[in-house]
Amino acid sequence: MVDDALARSFESIGADYDRYRPGFPDRAAEIILPVEVDTVLDLGAGTGKFTGLLTTRAARVVAVEPSEAMLDVLRRNLSTVEAVLGSAERIPVADGSIDVVTVAQAFHWFDRDPACREIARVLAPGGVLGLLWNHSDPECSWDRACHRIAHPAVGESDATTSSAVDELPGFEFVRQETVRWRERVTRTTYLRRWGTVSSFLVADDERQAEMLRAVETVLDSSDGTRGRTELDLPQITDVFVYRRL
Repeated sequence: MVDDALARSFESIGADYDRYRPGFPDRAAEIILPVEVDTVLDLGAGTGKFTGLLTTRAARVVAVEPSEAMLDVLRRNLSTVEAVLGSAERIPVADGSIDVVTVAQAFHWFDRDPACREIARVLAPGGVLGLLWNHSDPECSWDRACHRIAHPAVGESDATTSSAVDELPGFEFVRQETVRWRERVTRTTYLRRWGTVSSFLVADDERQAEMLRAVETVLDSSDGTRGRTELDLPQITDVFVYRRL
């Protein structure tokens, strides 16, 4: 069951989301689109963190996003992309008009069955659906400790990707690949990134401050981060590819 409050928590933070959230590795786009296609649609596109990687892989790129604040940033950053207001359950494009649909860091927020029906509707026969998520590297103890502060119920696993494990209705599973990469971020960016996470956004001021202090304590006490203004942050991107039946 999707938590509506958590899902809607991003709607007003377009600029901060774009500034502080990580991007995605080129390899992730290559896995989903190994050759150029006519039209790709990035669903739940946000501020275009992944959309930008698609502009060299398709003649036409459409971005669909339910938040106007997010779309405003995307339009400024990616002027050649067709950015339209919509949702996974109501995609404002014609039947069979899309070759590839991508969903980066968003599929777990969708109402799965109606979203899959709608994605299948807009895809051409044999069209591709690519799902991907960034998540922390379990070998990075300090980043995992910070994740447990923000998401105590998650523990050592990343529940968001579980929505892609099973066969999706109307789709055939093709492949899954894990991409490991590294990001160099300032301590300030890392701290402010947590302010764009759903559990922070829905918390009251006192709880937000408490969680942020706990994250700072982790950074101040860990060997890989203590006293450093720049952090070497390993990232993992899981990519899942499906084909429309």
